[in-house]
This record gives sequence, structure tokens and C-alpha cells, in this order.
Amino acid sequence: MERWLGWPLERYLILFTSIAFLVMALQTTLFHYRQNFRHWAMWGPTIGLPLVAIVGFLLTWRDLTLFRWLFLILLVIEIASGLAGFYYHGKGISQRVGGWDINNVMVGPPPLLPLMVSGLSILGLLALLL
Repeated sequence: MERWLGWPLERYLILFTSIAFLVMALQTTLFHYRQNFRHWAMWGPTIGLPLVAIVGFLLTWRDLTLFRWLFLILLVIEIASGLAGFYYHGKGISQRVGGWDINNVMVGPPPLLPLMVSGLSILGLLALLL
């Protein structure tokens, strides 16, 4: 049975998070490509973010239980991926000459970008579970 009757707030939020994941996927792919994917964890957001965006678009298009479960699972994975990215970005900054010097924070791996992935994933979960 089709549960999307009209466009409730949940549907708009899922669409918004899907668009945001797609944009962030492009940005993180550019950043990680620039660094030649030196660490295996760089592939996480490069593969995971477009995947969760596609499932979110499918869920926006058609409210099926399968899409809801896939979206839920992928959002939980992206929360963990964002937290791991925050750790790895912090570790990368600390290993630079000068450590956590403000210049290293500005030119090194962006420490807050992975937290945005986790934050958007939480927003998607809230939209899904409302």
C-alpha cells in the first residue's frame, strides 16, 4: 500500500538528506581523489554516500518497506562512517608538522566534514522514524 499521500514533512526531509548526501559525495570524492585514496577508509564515503542518496531518492519516489529498511541500515552505517572519518581526519591533522596548529586545521583534512555526514544521517533517521 502506498503510504505517501501528498508530501508530508518526512518525505521532504528524506529528499533533502538525499540531495545533501549526493552533494557531499561529490565533495568527499574530490577531496579523497586529491589525496590519491591513500587510506582504505577514504573509499567509505565515496561509495556509501551516493548509495544512501540513491536509496533515499527511491524512498522519496516510492514508499516501500524494502527502501525504508535499506535507508535505515545505510544511515546507521554512515553515522559510523562519519565518526570514523572524524577520528581519521583528526589523526591526519595531528601527524602534520606542528600538529593542531590553526594552519594545519585549515589546510589539512577537514575535521568537521565527517561530522556533517553523521549529522545528516541522524536527520535522515529522524525523518524515517517520525
